[in-house]
Amino acid sequence: MLLTLSTTHHPATDLSHLLHKHPDKYQTIELSNGKAHIFYPHATDTHCTVALLLDIDPIGLVRNSGRTGDGAFALRQYVNDRPYVASSFMSVALSKAFSTAMNGTCNKRPELVDQIMPFEITISVLPAPKGGELLIRKLFDPLGYQVNLERHMLDHQFTEWGMSKYFTLKLSGNFKLKDVLSHIYVLIPALDTEKHYWVGAQEVEKLLDKGEGWLKDHPEKEQITRRYLKGIGGLTRNALGRLLEDEEWNEEEAVDEEPDQAKETLHYKRLKCVMEELKNSGAKSVIDMGCGEGKLIKMLLKEKQFDKIVGVDVSFRELEKASQRLHLQEMAPRQRERLEIFQGALTYRDQRLYGFDAAAIVEVIEHLDPNRLHAFERVVFEFAQPNTIVLTTPNSEYNALFEKMEANQMRHADHRFEWTRNEFESWGRQVAQKNGYQVVFKPIGEESENVGAPSQMAIFTRQSA
Repeated sequence: MLLTLSTTHHPATDLSHLLHKHPDKYQTIELSNGKAHIFYPHATDTHCTVALLLDIDPIGLVRNSGRTGDGAFALRQYVNDRPYVASSFMSVALSKAFSTAMNGTCNKRPELVDQIMPFEITISVLPAPKGGELLIRKLFDPLGYQVNLERHMLDHQFTEWGMSKYFTLKLSGNFKLKDVLSHIYVLIPALDTEKHYWVGAQEVEKLLDKGEGWLKDHPEKEQITRRYLKGIGGLTRNALGRLLEDEEWNEEEAVDEEPDQAKETLHYKRLKCVMEELKNSGAKSVIDMGCGEGKLIKMLLKEKQFDKIVGVDVSFRELEKASQRLHLQEMAPRQRERLEIFQGALTYRDQRLYGFDAAAIVEVIEHLDPNRLHAFERVVFEFAQPNTIVLTTPNSEYNALFEKMEANQMRHADHRFEWTRNEFESWGRQVAQKNGYQVVFKPIGEESENVGAPSQMAIFTRQSA
């Protein structure tokens, strides 16, 4: 596993002062089951690169682990990827090789510690077995890095095997060196599910120490903490409690106020109605805008009519659930070719949203702030322009039938608004007329006198030019 860190700061060799490693010296440090080599492929005033190369002994790794294997296959302990993607070893190597720089110490040139420099970081090869590219971007993008990824095939001679879980990661941006090293130290092992060391209370201290100043404000702090600590509940709760201090942390997601059985029944009816409209439209390609856990996508995959199915959601956490629900890693190649999921927002113009016969937008718009509705309308109806759009949203009038709901309460804590039937139809007609669509409205679920059905649906059909 190789990490290179480059800068064009002037003079670029200031990097060697920060790292306390002379460019003319080749150095080696001992690890528990291997070695790490430090050298400078390039060092001038205009450009300086330092490399950290891991040389892991897989036989020693097995001998020193004390484990007998899980019986998956006889040579599993010896046939593994650790010499190439030893993520946890890389963090250990970073802390040993560059501890002074990571701690923000530079006695000879202390002014360099807080100097923001342009950096390019390359990591070869990095595994992301659960989450892939979406997860990598979710972890690094919020920190301000420009992220470039190259995913590797399992075997170029057997292309039918498909893509692997391994990536070459390239990051660039302007940072303090100590921040770059801390980010990598925490996030590399958070991406991988394998760690060579025992995860105990001391790892909580390391996480909080290296995450100081940035982890608390990271939108994926909970996921990073869980993955770094291998999902161990007690350690995760301890770390998050200390990280967030007086802030409220609730491990459970908000749930709909409707009774569970009613919710499941209504949700199934809703998806079934949407599916029927998509089939009736004659669409071959469908995009599920706000796909969530992928329940509609799972239904779409069973229909041979749809040869291209795409899911997009703003929440990476939901996309992870969708990947697991759909068993993406184990999906047959032909089935996998029909499907794509990616992260994106429906309030920003995105080329990936174009070119579909139909779009499903199921219980999404009520999660948007009202002042973002105009942006949503332009993105979907003006720019993406699918021939058919099937859109559903709750009917607020029906809320009066839920005994546990108070007046003016919404069905979900994340809802920004809920429309009556007249409000929804007024909005739908206005959007249709403005963007060249025809629209019809249908109820979803059992209708009740005076208040209608629990959910409502609009089917927009684009008029021919």
